[in-house]
Amino acid sequence: MSKSVYYYNPLPKDDSAIENALEKKVEEHSEEGFWKAYDRLRNEGKTWNHKRVYRVYKSLGLPLHRKVKKRLPTRVKEPLEVPDELNHTWSMDFVTDVLENKRRFRGFNVIDDYNREVLFIEIDYSLPSNRIIWVLNHLINKRRKPKRIRMDNGPEFIARITANWSIMHDIEFIYIQPGKPTQNAFVERFNGSYRRGVLNKYIFENLEQVREQTQIWMDDYNHFRPHDALGKIPPIKYAEINSNRASSIRIKNNKFDKLEI
Repeated sequence: MSKSVYYYNPLPKDDSAIENALEKKVEEHSEEGFWKAYDRLRNEGKTWNHKRVYRVYKSLGLPLHRKVKKRLPTRVKEPLEVPDELNHTWSMDFVTDVLENKRRFRGFNVIDDYNREVLFIEIDYSLPSNRIIWVLNHLINKRRKPKRIRMDNGPEFIARITANWSIMHDIEFIYIQPGKPTQNAFVERFNGSYRRGVLNKYIFENLEQVREQTQIWMDDYNHFRPHDALGKIPPIKYAEINSNRASSIRIKNNKFDKLEI
């Protein structure tokens, strides 16, 4: 090593002018990255070297954090079948609408595929993943947990918290293929009925009006509204009739087994 290199002490550099210029550019154009800011400085007559400007840019912590899109895992087409019992398969989905003041709100719908009974409709301006988990926990405490839940690939459904919840409760999540809403036809059909019966029928001033009218409509839908797919029978009555029929069949089978013995 030469003496000049050994005894060399770099002179302190004053980068305050570059720092002020970069901070001004970021404040005026926060959506632009380094090269846009550097080109603007060059057009203004600043002759600083791009390596020096970038070093200062990095030291100030100004680089934009790019969002990297995640590729969805391969979804396998699942046949849409009617379960043989209650709480075997649930379906869930979102609907959106606006209030009178044009503020947008969302509805989170959950139905039972067996008798198309609407289990819950949660209304709010924002429904993140932890709110979805709260609704599902409420339904499990009120009823018994399902074996499967069918849904699309919305960000609330594919989030890590919902995946961990399904593993913890041993509930299989069935994700439909992207762009194939017919694979979740039961809840899509219900969304149309709910929209015609509530969202498109009234002009709402606030969320309380939406929730109140939704509850009234849910009670009528489950207990009184004839359902075409159920032989013109409401969902609750359909479940009661089939439950009584299944019980009578089990009693007859038990009597037959005793006679054989």
